[in-house]
Amino acid sequence: MSTFVADTWNVMNRELKPVWREPMAVVFAMIQPLVFLGLFAPLLPEMADGSALQWFVPGIVAMTALMGASFTGANLMEEMQSGSHERQLVSPLGRPALLVGRALKEVVPMLMQVAIIVAVVTPFAFDLHLGGVLVATVVLSVFSVGVGALSFALALASKGQDWMFWTIQQTLLFPTLLTAGVLLPVDGAPRWLEVISMLNPMTYVVDATRALFAGTFPADVVLQGVIGAGVVAALGLVVGVRAMRRSN
Repeated sequence: MSTFVADTWNVMNRELKPVWREPMAVVFAMIQPLVFLGLFAPLLPEMADGSALQWFVPGIVAMTALMGASFTGANLMEEMQSGSHERQLVSPLGRPALLVGRALKEVVPMLMQVAIIVAVVTPFAFDLHLGGVLVATVVLSVFSVGVGALSFALALASKGQDWMFWTIQQTLLFPTLLTAGVLLPVDGAPRWLEVISMLNPMTYVVDATRALFAGTFPADVVLQGVIGAGVVAALGLVVGVRAMRRSN
């Protein structure tokens, strides 16, 4: 266990070096979420219980976590093509640590992006509830680890075929976002769409994030969000570690 922890720490530090060297890359990755905020927020209807940003911003934060983590497999494909991945496989590092360390790295950019979004929207009729935001980031961190691990597993399964990775990633990404009610509420949707939304773990992560960002702590909603994030994390790590063990 001590060896696994040490290997995971070393892998995570290695993966974070590009983030520390070029922190502006995290800012550039925020262009799309900020465009969504700038274009969609003025179209939101007035809400009787407060600013519409209280509902919309948590969805954008969850979308940023999903999109950022789901793109990380592309970095692994670049390493596979350059031969860097092969050199890591023959190193003394344990293969599970290679996957877990990469997945844990996704938490840091996600936290930076959440801080940027909150800093941008707070002056615009957004009520900041710091305690709720901090708890929500913990839930989103667990969710990001799972999505990142699934992205790495997809990259390993694609075996250097970029078109396969991007086709599957894009095919799954936007239905996941839409059925989770990130941009539009699913309430009142056709029954088949409501069923898909109920089966989407991200739906519960988004609901918990919205409740926490609003400064409320409904036990049932938060617990469902934690379970949803935990299911994604467990699935991602199991599938990712298995794919890494079989990598050659």
